[in-house]
Amino acid sequence: MSANEYRTPGEVLGWASEYVAGPGTYVWHEKVYASVVGLLRLTPAATDVEDQRPTIEVTREKERGAVPEPGTVVTAKITKLFPRQAAASIVCVGPRAVRDKFTGIIRQQDVRATEIDKVDMHTSFRPGDIVRAEVISLGDSRAYYLSTAKNELGVVSATSDAGAAMVPVSWQEMQCPITGQREPRKVAKVI
Repeated sequence: MSANEYRTPGEVLGWASEYVAGPGTYVWHEKVYASVVGLLRLTPAATDVEDQRPTIEVTREKERGAVPEPGTVVTAKITKLFPRQAAASIVCVGPRAVRDKFTGIIRQQDVRATEIDKVDMHTSFRPGDIVRAEVISLGDSRAYYLSTAKNELGVVSATSDAGAAMVPVSWQEMQCPITGQREPRKVAKVI
């Protein structure tokens, strides 16, 4: 066995009688196993300690999270509404969760493709809504510019005042299954 090889969880690394289990490992039935995906490292024991077994560990490489880029579809949570835009926190890029915090802005002109001048932000989104949107540009230093102007983009999940998950009834309304109350939204077409 040589150091600097990739190991996966559950892989046997050696006997507990030969190695001290370090970070990223565990001992079970007198064997040392990997508990994370990463590189195998062996560290010799210090000369002044009684136990002269080397320490075996598996260290994770720094994982790079997903990063929004123009043209990618993201999932975001609406955090604030303003008369001309909605602020959102990006939680996924495609199917991958983000590790860092990214902010998005959906401007009034980017909510839908037609009748842009008639868009009311307060009838398109509500704080807490989960939306599917496309990154249209890197925006400014604070936020990405997002668009919901395609049919498959818009609100994918919303919670009613009664606390229930709302169901879409049209491209511009969602309904509470408990109270039957309808609320306006820019609903994403189910794909």
